[in-house]
Amino acid sequence: MASEGYRIRPFRVEDLERVMEINFECLPENYSPSFYLDLHKRFPETFLVAELDGMIQGYVMSRIERGFSKFHVLKPTRLCHIVSIAVREPYRRRGIGTELLRSAMRNGREVYEAEECYLEVRVTNEPAIRLYQKLGFVRVKRNVAYYMDGEDAWVYAIPLKEIP
Repeated sequence: MASEGYRIRPFRVEDLERVMEINFECLPENYSPSFYLDLHKRFPETFLVAELDGMIQGYVMSRIERGFSKFHVLKPTRLCHIVSIAVREPYRRRGIGTELLRSAMRNGREVYEAEECYLEVRVTNEPAIRLYQKLGFVRVKRNVAYYMDGEDAWVYAIPLKEIP
């Protein structure tokens, strides 16, 4: 999928180093190479990258889980958990993050039959929170001291039937 000069495509193993560089540049939470590769192996349709200017400039990686609805209903469901999303600073505000999320959520619904999507976000990350709210995510709870540095996280969720 291409838009505004960028292209969204599935992650490939040869993308690992670049995705790890973007993660390190953009986020305080970093993962081992085996973590990325395991998510790619198990859920390749929800691990996507955005290419622009001849290089990967953003990514989203997700996993599919079984659990209860995030909307306070005791209903077992299949969930698309957005584990990490990042777009390099010079490439933000171009719709790349929006399209990465929409594509991962669509694939979570269509390929893995997920019914809801959820993610955690630092309570201080206002730009990300605005993006999630713009997409229709709803804040469902606060996870106290969720991050390694002790910062709290908001949990946001959305029913996937609402994603075009």
